[in-house]
Amino acid sequence: MKKLAQLLRLLLALLAVGAPPSIAADSPTLDKIKSSGAITIGYREASIPFSYLGPDQKPVGFSLDLCTAIVDRIKSELKLPDLKVNYTPVNSSNRIPLIQSGTVDIECGGTANDKKRQEQVSFSVATFVSQPRWLVKAATGVKTAGDLKGKTVVVTQGSNAVGFAQGVNAKEQLGLNIVQAKDHAESFLMLNTGRAAAFMEDDILLAGLKAAAPNPDALLFLPEGYAKIYYGLMFTRGDASFKALVDDVLSKQMASGQFEKTYGKWFTRPIPPKGENLAFPLTDELTERIAHPSDAVD
Repeated sequence: MKKLAQLLRLLLALLAVGAPPSIAADSPTLDKIKSSGAITIGYREASIPFSYLGPDQKPVGFSLDLCTAIVDRIKSELKLPDLKVNYTPVNSSNRIPLIQSGTVDIECGGTANDKKRQEQVSFSVATFVSQPRWLVKAATGVKTAGDLKGKTVVVTQGSNAVGFAQGVNAKEQLGLNIVQAKDHAESFLMLNTGRAAAFMEDDILLAGLKAAAPNPDALLFLPEGYAKIYYGLMFTRGDASFKALVDDVLSKQMASGQFEKTYGKWFTRPIPPKGENLAFPLTDELTERIAHPSDAVD
């Protein structure tokens, strides 16, 4: 009987290792969802293609599709097939406070995960990896960052790209004349009118501007990428069970290939409302995170 008991304990342990995380463990977020019969998703109104308002003014996007899979898992685990899904718009200023207050259960936008924010909220495994890049006009013949030596380049005032451009300039001794435009529209205009040889900004933001241009093929990215910026879904800090559930859903989608299909839908095909194609294939950095899901940041 003693050996049988030991065998049974070993079998249970082995089963536990391969089992998906269970919400049976204490989770304030899941307890709240279960008691209210509703989950509240935070979304951005203009964070294309992650989270934005579609033609019918309803939230759509890459991150919303990922969150739909998470909601389906919660419905199954909580045995709440009629779980109500509420949507709350958030912005850069209020998204973290709304998570902290419990007003929003999970933010499905395009928020960068960094160590400072990790002191206030939690993030899922990375769902996107961005990098500051240079965008140039193809006709200028500029092929690498080195070709920009001594030229005027533009960044947007207040953007993190200001510091990145200054750092690249100093490190590579390019002698750049770095000018700051008041907003991204002005920066893009300076590039297109030839007043700047290159525009540095977050690559996915540049991809959106490029796709919306009258002639997208007239613009190209230089091959150099700089600091890695990891995006993730955001939720309350310290809720280990909820994080385990979210990460398990995403990791399984990455392993099955579903994540890449969803990515292709939003980043390499025409998207609403204007049918623009961002033409932004998977990067090596995101491919690495798909193969090895993680919420680690540099």
